[in-house]
Amino acid sequence: MKVYKINHEHPEPEVIQRAVILIKQGGIITFPTRCLYGLGADAFNAQAVDRVFQLKQRPPQKPILILIDRRIQLKRLVSQVSNVAFRIMDQFWPGRVTLVFEAAGTVPHYLTAGSGKIGIRLPGHPVAAALVASLGAPLTGTSANLSGKPGCRCIDDLDPQLVQQLDAVLDAGPLKGGNGSTVVDVTQDIPKVLREGEISEKEILTLI
Repeated sequence: MKVYKINHEHPEPEVIQRAVILIKQGGIITFPTRCLYGLGADAFNAQAVDRVFQLKQRPPQKPILILIDRRIQLKRLVSQVSNVAFRIMDQFWPGRVTLVFEAAGTVPHYLTAGSGKIGIRLPGHPVAAALVASLGAPLTGTSANLSGKPGCRCIDDLDPQLVQQLDAVLDAGPLKGGNGSTVVDVTQDIPKVLREGEISEKEILTLI
């Protein structure tokens, strides 16, 4: 397992490229997001995503959110984008809000866990954004912790069971921590807040 120090505001291109090479080979990395460290794998590599589930000891019926580089990528990932979803994206993307859409028919079953829905975020953290842009494909964005355990704001807080099986760690130092992104289901006319994070439910509902 390789550990790379990375500047969280101005990520070094050579470190990003090393990480992306590993991801394209089916590897899994830990990388910084706005609040907590995440687990990154190629979202369209079934074996890599299966490893993410195993690493986290995550129940297979719990889907994993993905990170995208640009809004235009939604066209091949979701069946439709409602007006309220556009308003939420305009207000809060990049970062801070994960939106749950009806998945397009081409989205692999292992990403939706049979729910027919997919959680997507446009990341705001420079490292996460650089990874997705360089990869040229969606990246898993689940938190770097065992399922049911708290997320990690420092590399030193990562569970040893997790660390032993990672291919690389991008260490940007301590992150601010917190509750992570707010998760909003936008598959209905009225959005439903599934998890309140940085953005309050009240702030979301003002956009209806």
